[in-house]
Amino acid sequence: MFRKVLIANRGEIAVRIVRACRDLGIAAIAVYDPADRGSLHVRLADQAYPLTTPLGYSDANELLRIARTAGADAIHPGYGFLAEDSAFAQACDDHGMVFIGSNSACLALTRNKIAAIERVRAAGIATIRRSMRSFLPDQYAALAEEAEQIGYPLVVKSSIGGRGRGTRLVRQPADLEAMVHAAQSASRSLLGDAHVYLEAAILPSRNVSVPLLGDAYGNLIHLGERDASIQRNNMKIIEETPAPSLSARQREQIWQIALKIGRLFELQGVGAIEFVIDSNGQPFFTEIKARIQVEHSATEMLTRVDMVGEQLRIAAGLPLSYTQADVRLDGVAIQCRINAEDPWNNFLPSPGRLDVFRLPGGPQVRIDTYAYVGCEIPVMYDPLLAKLVVWGATREEAIGRMRRALRDMAICGVQTNLLLLQRISTDEQFCAGTYTSEFSRRHLMSPSPTDSLADLAAIAAIAFVCRAGSARPTTPERYTTGWHRNSRRLPE
Repeated sequence: MFRKVLIANRGEIAVRIVRACRDLGIAAIAVYDPADRGSLHVRLADQAYPLTTPLGYSDANELLRIARTAGADAIHPGYGFLAEDSAFAQACDDHGMVFIGSNSACLALTRNKIAAIERVRAAGIATIRRSMRSFLPDQYAALAEEAEQIGYPLVVKSSIGGRGRGTRLVRQPADLEAMVHAAQSASRSLLGDAHVYLEAAILPSRNVSVPLLGDAYGNLIHLGERDASIQRNNMKIIEETPAPSLSARQREQIWQIALKIGRLFELQGVGAIEFVIDSNGQPFFTEIKARIQVEHSATEMLTRVDMVGEQLRIAAGLPLSYTQADVRLDGVAIQCRINAEDPWNNFLPSPGRLDVFRLPGGPQVRIDTYAYVGCEIPVMYDPLLAKLVVWGATREEAIGRMRRALRDMAICGVQTNLLLLQRISTDEQFCAGTYTSEFSRRHLMSPSPTDSLADLAAIAAIAFVCRAGSARPTTPERYTTGWHRNSRRLPE
């Protein structure tokens, strides 16, 4: 097993990796930029080193330098930043350090989405119609022509990296140019590459992924599936496992397809195969994530498998601790992403100092976060503040626990999406498990009349108490001089 692991990341995933290292007796080395100096992962780690370059967590040379200085024998990239960078994985190997993730050959195959989709299609697995090439900003004319051939609605997607901020849905031709520009700008700023490609949009649909674990000895298992159809601005906000819309036959089908794809790419460590499922229940492969995902916490809650711990063991050359028969998929787990963003101001990031940070507890409730009372929430990173994960023996029990935990939370100092999550938790479509990718296009933040009246009454009561408590009744000085009495006296 490793002696020291450098964590090339920040936020809640860095805290999660620190704790997994502690469980295995491994020293954890944190890195941080000035904005993260007081973050929890820095306080929990055995050692911490500042990042001194503008590239911060994306500077491979700086991270390798710190790893050598600290005496690390492995680097865990978490998710985002350099987690899917094949060149960084190869550089770790060249410097005699273990990259805790898929090898550079696998990452090179999966990072190029078009090539990965073609590889899966050639294996006889259904994929979505797409463009056969990618496009740069100066190739808009060719892109528009390709869009006409694919047809609308369609999706503009970054050619490398994951979904999310580099993805835009285009419902009609008039919106194409603006959406392409937005997708290319986001891809360039986040991933350093402006290439995008086009994919036919399936509406309505369900976004389902199958997490996998694989070792260097040919063992590969799945850990059920997760539904992440509820998103905002292409970013997942609620994930649940198992997916409520799948039949037993459909569930078994996508598990087997995911295992086939994992073997096709010789996946090692943790990964996930992502599908779009149409209204007829037909799954279409969209992409492979050869890294840990944000929503791994929900899978851990359901299966009780320590996925980060398994990552460390596999990278150290040990075989999987589990066989497929060992994996228990009992009950339901739901994960909510608590983001520091302002729902009343177009969900813009809401940085600041946390004055109140009350977290829920109780049976089967888990919180993953890097924050605490008094810490600063920076503006330049993903607004993810905390992940709330609950488990229930049934879906109804899990939703009830989710509602209670969301009500128990109190966060002051920054704006959050707590109210949005509370609204979703009571939505009829969500509770019935019949939601699709179109669910998030509804105006969930529009208050109901009952909610408005209750909120207005509470606001009025608080305002009255505050005003009454601050009032200091006084008698004006002009009434104490007696001038008004003297002015009415008759002359003597």
